Amino acid sequence: MIGQKTIHSFFTPVSKKRISKDLNEAEEDAKDPKKRKSSAPEGAGPPQPCSPPLSPDQLERIARNKRAALERLASAQTPPGFGQSWRNGLSVEFGKPYFKQLMGFVADERKRHTVYPPAEHVFTWTQMCDIRDVKVVILGQDPYHGPNQAHGLCFSVKKPVPPPPSLENMYKELVSDIDGFQHPGHGDLTGWAEQGVLLLNAVLTVRAHQANSHKDKGWETFTDAVVQWLSNNLEGLVFMLWGAYAQKKGAAINRKRHHVLQAVHPSPLSAHRGFFGCKHFSKANELLEQSGKSPVNWKAL
Repeated sequence: MIGQKTIHSFFTPVSKKRISKDLNEAEEDAKDPKKRKSSAPEGAGPPQPCSPPLSPDQLERIARNKRAALERLASAQTPPGFGQSWRNGLSVEFGKPYFKQLMGFVADERKRHTVYPPAEHVFTWTQMCDIRDVKVVILGQDPYHGPNQAHGLCFSVKKPVPPPPSLENMYKELVSDIDGFQHPGHGDLTGWAEQGVLLLNAVLTVRAHQANSHKDKGWETFTDAVVQWLSNNLEGLVFMLWGAYAQKKGAAINRKRHHVLQAVHPSPLSAHRGFFGCKHFSKANELLEQSGKSPVNWKAL
């Protein structure tokens, strides 16, 4: 099962060496035959005639082998529980030094401490919808650090855990903003995520009962790359940036391609200073419809 694999099993030197050899061989085969060097040793006589050009079937086979080698490389480096379409978009990050160090740090933390969310839920946000079906992005900061709360979607908690205060305030705003919205009686936002609402924390793991304990370990670099990919590759998304932290993280969003809604954080410490009454949920739907996208059914929870 996914949860039983150690993160180090995705970075084995043997598999990477073999895959690199496959890629090198594919690259050599793809070179112009006229540029290939003779394998004969020096002084072994005149060079032999050049090989004939590769046939279309041979070229296709070479390309197919290269694609297969790249696929094996991506699979070897992909952390457990990562959705397929998201892997295709973000796999370049998995081979970078910061990400390998980050995975090592999280694995070591799990050996020494209780870490939330469980390993199989860290990337829940990649399993809810295809990366190209995202239409709304809500940015959070840090996973909940209590038992049975965090499950890979920001602001969301697993049933039957009661909704935390910030989520309660989001529900209050929804009641006043969306006709017919009623408090669902739980805090699980999976119904939004399945419709293309990306609920992304800046940091994806945390030590139990120690908020921000995994801050500045590399997660921010990775989630910045997620936001950047969405900004660069999609059109007409609605980004909801609540609070100074989210607004700073969203500073690089291309506002000519996307819509950005900003307000204070829904925390009880700040919600009364402008979150209540912001009407971001209905505004998001208006903007989606202007972009030719279907609105979010915020009541589907």
